[in-house]
Amino acid sequence: MDDITALILDDHAAFRRGFARLDDARDDAELLAVWDALALHLDVHAEAEEAILYPHLVRHGDDGEDETADAIGDHNKIRDAIAESKRHPVGSDEWWAAVRQARRENSEHLAEEEDEALPDFRRHASVELRAELGARWLTFYGEHRSGRNLRFADKDPQRYVADHR
Repeated sequence: MDDITALILDDHAAFRRGFARLDDARDDAELLAVWDALALHLDVHAEAEEAILYPHLVRHGDDGEDETADAIGDHNKIRDAIAESKRHPVGSDEWWAAVRQARRENSEHLAEEEDEALPDFRRHASVELRAELGARWLTFYGEHRSGRNLRFADKDPQRYVADHR
């Protein structure tokens, strides 16, 4: 059984390792290779959460509406920082500023999700639902790992909550 919360936590660990790899990169080519893969993974992950996890949390969590709105806002901030990084030469001061912003926003989001949203979801979701959503998560990644057919566009947090309530 692939529990969606375990799969999300696996991604979170991969993000932390990816940012650490940026710290270790020694030239622009290496920075670009690490960042392109990490940025794509961050974008796909946000889309997967918005398609699979948060529609359930918004309806069933103790504080699901607020946690969901906050998460969608966090995803927007991460997307915006990734988009900003792409406007600058790799390794430039502006590029690093955008990457650091993505890292800060992501670190804050992971902590909130791990401390609040995921425990709330685990308290309210059956083992069967977690496994079903885990299977959907794996299918989503299989279809979209390359980002194909995903828009990576900001979403209005309040509208998202209203649409999924």
